[in-house]
Amino acid sequence: MWKSLVVAIALTAASGSAFAASAVNKDAETRTLIVTEGGGKTELALAAGETVEFCPNGCFVTLPNGDLEALTGSETVEISGGIARIK
Repeated sequence: MWKSLVVAIALTAASGSAFAASAVNKDAETRTLIVTEGGGKTELALAAGETVEFCPNGCFVTLPNGDLEALTGSETVEISGGIARIK
């Protein structure tokens, strides 16, 4: 019983870090997102064609048009034609 409980806790802890939001820049130029996580702001510059993972524990992201969105860590932000869409 204890062994199963320890294994379940370990799997839960390990899987928690496996999920993160991702951002995909499909444009031909660099695009920037502002990520607010834990009270701090970070600029996330995405080169043309680049995909990055960020925000594993939820965060707020300011999109290129200035909109602020809350992310839980499982979304994909896709930038195309200068417009960001959350999927």
